[in-house]
Amino acid sequence: MITVTDVRLRYGERTLFKDVNLKFTPGNCYGVIGANGAGKSTFLNILSGDIERDAGEISITTGERMATLMQDHFAFEDYSVLDTVIMGYPKLYNVQKEREAVYAKEDFSDEDGIRSAELEVEFGELGGYEAEAQASRLLSGLGLDEVDHRKMMSGLDETKKVRVLLAQALFGSPDILLLDEPTNGLDLDSISWLEEFLIDFSNTVIVVSHDRHFLNSVCTHIVDIDFGKITLYSGNYDFWYQMSQILQKQAKDLQKKNEEKARELKEFIQRFASNASKSKQATSRKKVLEKLDLENVTVTSRKFPYVGFKPERDIGNNVLSVENLCFSDTSKRDILRNFSLTVNRGDKIAFVGQEHQAKSTLFDIIAGVQKQSAGDFSWGQTISFAYFPKENSRFFDSDLSILDWLRQYSMDQDETYVRSFLGRMLFSGDEALKPINVLSGGEKVRCMLAKMMLSGANVLILDEPTNHLDLESITALNNGLCAFPGVILFNSHDHEFINSTSNRILEILPDGAPPIDRMMRFDDYLVDEPVKKLRAEAYHHAERLQI
Repeated sequence: MITVTDVRLRYGERTLFKDVNLKFTPGNCYGVIGANGAGKSTFLNILSGDIERDAGEISITTGERMATLMQDHFAFEDYSVLDTVIMGYPKLYNVQKEREAVYAKEDFSDEDGIRSAELEVEFGELGGYEAEAQASRLLSGLGLDEVDHRKMMSGLDETKKVRVLLAQALFGSPDILLLDEPTNGLDLDSISWLEEFLIDFSNTVIVVSHDRHFLNSVCTHIVDIDFGKITLYSGNYDFWYQMSQILQKQAKDLQKKNEEKARELKEFIQRFASNASKSKQATSRKKVLEKLDLENVTVTSRKFPYVGFKPERDIGNNVLSVENLCFSDTSKRDILRNFSLTVNRGDKIAFVGQEHQAKSTLFDIIAGVQKQSAGDFSWGQTISFAYFPKENSRFFDSDLSILDWLRQYSMDQDETYVRSFLGRMLFSGDEALKPINVLSGGEKVRCMLAKMMLSGANVLILDEPTNHLDLESITALNNGLCAFPGVILFNSHDHEFINSTSNRILEILPDGAPPIDRMMRFDDYLVDEPVKKLRAEAYHHAERLQI
């Protein structure tokens, strides 16, 4: 159990938290939410002791072990994957290494024999004999093939390193588990596995996430950071959201009543302040007005961007035809093999599955960014598309202001017109004059969305557009795409985003197997028995080829 008492933290003139009093108990999962910059990750770092608070106490039940999700993906380059996972339980790992060192001695003494016996007992009590098997189960659940388990960390790509570090945090059933954005870099199957793991986890979990479906699936409580206050609510994210809407409406109604009362009081004071017979009433009304603290009737510090895509032209009958598309990387490995697809009017297609490079490559090819090795594709004559690539750094390699950067993509060069799109993306006033090469990941995404809104395209191609966005921006984008009357081709790891936006699911399978293509909602796709059979056969075949 963690108890937080009167915790406060300031950065310069800004108070990030003040008078925080919370208790986190076993058997519960707490989802930490708040606007970008509210201090979600900072709060987790205070709990873990990585950041020193200005005041207050953090107390943890004696003997309880805390595990955190490491953020440095390159901290274990000289260690094996299995060792890196087991290092999540430092006491066990140290015993294991000492045990190995003792047995490796050439001149094994009597003292070594006594010590080895002691180590065997401790090793067994800590679960050492099952450690590698448990580590392997975690790694497999998070999508790492068995061939990766014996590799060195330096031999993995960054997406796999992220999964190893998550397995490290989960290893050994810690009493307290702190997870900062654990679904980043995971595919939908791995996220689903993690959800099940945390649902069954009997100890304390505190997690920061922007994934609404994940928060709804695993959380028993929501920890909301807003206006420097941290408030604990029972229930999952949807329950908190509905309750917050009611509270916001009540706060707005109260603010409106106070503003109306203030206006009436001001009018009375102005009319009768100079009237002797009314002066006492005017004075008393002035005192009432002074007590009306309108500034402290706060609703929320969250800001929702407005995302709206308006196509300049209706879509004809022909949208996109892809015939036997092939692409091989520099090592001659097939990324796409004889891939075919027909896109129809009204399609909102979610591309899912574990072939992440294939999805991004397909989008790059049909958007004209990359050239296919073989095959062909053709867009209909009525089609204009806008593309949101996963990697957008090439768009921001200059010192232009945000305003001048966006103006490049606008037919109308009027500053007020361009600023209106930036304002929708929360870049108002001097914010629009910031140089683009200093923007955060989330700010760059909002710039790219503004660029797409300016285009007037009737087809949108989006490769993982929710990366780097907060919950408010994801919700705004989600709503904008649901309302879009054109065609959407997109890839995302956000379950709720996929389920609410798409009407067609297409899964690219490994080793050139024909894709699974279904006109259905994502939730229905996941439980469809013929689909489950096809997926199982395809991935089993791919595993046998690797072995």
